Amino acid sequence: MRADNPDLRELVAFRIGEARYAIDIQSVREIRGWSPATPLPNAQPFMQGVVNLRGIVLPVMDLGRRLGGPPSEPSARHAVIVIEQGGRLVGLLVDGVSDILGVEPGSVQPAPELGAGGSEPLLEGIVAGEDGMISLLDLACLVPEPVADAA
Repeated sequence: MRADNPDLRELVAFRIGEARYAIDIQSVREIRGWSPATPLPNAQPFMQGVVNLRGIVLPVMDLGRRLGGPPSEPSARHAVIVIEQGGRLVGLLVDGVSDILGVEPGSVQPAPELGAGGSEPLLEGIVAGEDGMISLLDLACLVPEPVADAA
């Protein structure tokens, strides 16, 4: 994809419920299937727990819940996108990974301010995909420091 146009930005697209989201592929280390997580005491409600990733304790975030949705009930059909944020690995629990997208520079539109009441914006912008709009998540805002430090 990048060989044709080195200016394309590559994104990993995924689903949470009926909504479509994407993150920059540069932050993705791997995509793996769901395995049960060990809950941690006093963790944020959106933290699913931790799993063993080849000897590394990997915190797993319920991304749907982090984005304001109901808690997920993970099953074998779910996926965990392992990202690196702030030098730490974090797993993002999603319903399924759908595609790798190449987007032109300037095709990411600013996210509208909807007055959601959050202290930080979780969206970097919106991308118009072939099947509708895709919300591009801002990982720096999405993954709070204590979560990244748990790894």
